[in-house]
Amino acid sequence: MSGIVTQEGVAAWLRAFAEAVAKNREYLTELDAAIGDADHGSNMDRGMQAVVGRIDGPSAGTAGGGVGALLKLVGMTLVSTVGGAAGPLYGTFFLQVGKAAGEATELTLAQWAAALEAGVKGVQMRGKAVLEDKTMVDTLMPAAQALSAAAASGAGLAEALRQAAAAAEQGMKATIPLIARKGRASYLGERSAGHQDPGATSSWLLLQTAAETLAAGAPAEVPGA
Repeated sequence: MSGIVTQEGVAAWLRAFAEAVAKNREYLTELDAAIGDADHGSNMDRGMQAVVGRIDGPSAGTAGGGVGALLKLVGMTLVSTVGGAAGPLYGTFFLQVGKAAGEATELTLAQWAAALEAGVKGVQMRGKAVLEDKTMVDTLMPAAQALSAAAASGAGLAEALRQAAAAAEQGMKATIPLIARKGRASYLGERSAGHQDPGATSSWLLLQTAAETLAAGAPAEVPGA
C-alpha cells in the first residue's frame, strides 16, 4: 500500500501553504524586487489568505464535491484575488489539478501524481514556459516528474512527496544562474542572472508543505502490501 491523499489532507496542505507564504512574504517580495515588480509576496499572501477564508468559511460548499471541487475553488479564488502573472498561473495550476482529481475524496499516489502533472501542463500552456525559462515551471516540473517516478517505483506516499519536494528545491536553486526568458524578469536580459526566481520559490513552498502535510492524514503504510 502506497498511501492515499485525502480531501482533509489537501485542506491541511492549503492551510500550511498559506502559512508558509505569510511567513515568507517579505522574502518573496525581496526576490521579486530584484527582477520583478516587488509584489509577489504580498500578492500570494493576499490570495492564500482568501483561499483559507473560502475553504474554512461556512459557504465553502465543497463537503460533497471531493478533492476536485476543493482545488477548483482554490484556483478560482486565486485568479480573482492575486495580481500580476501569479494569479492566472497558480489559478490554472489548481484548476487543472482539480479537474484531474475529479469527484473523488481520496486519491492514490499514482492518481495524485497524474493530477499534479496535469497542473504543471496547465501552467506551461498558460505561461508558454519550458524548463530553464526561469519561472515556476523550473520547480513544478521536476517535482511532478519525481513524484511520478516515485509512484512508479512503488514508493510510499510520504517518501514520494519528500522526493518531489527535494526535486522542487533543486529546481528552484537552479534558477539562480539562468537568464529569464519569460515574464517581467525577461526584460532585464542578462541582468536577471544571479537571482532566484520568486515564482519558483513560492512553488517550492507549495511542494515543501505538501511533503509535510499530505501524508499526515493518510492511513499507515503496510510494508509489503
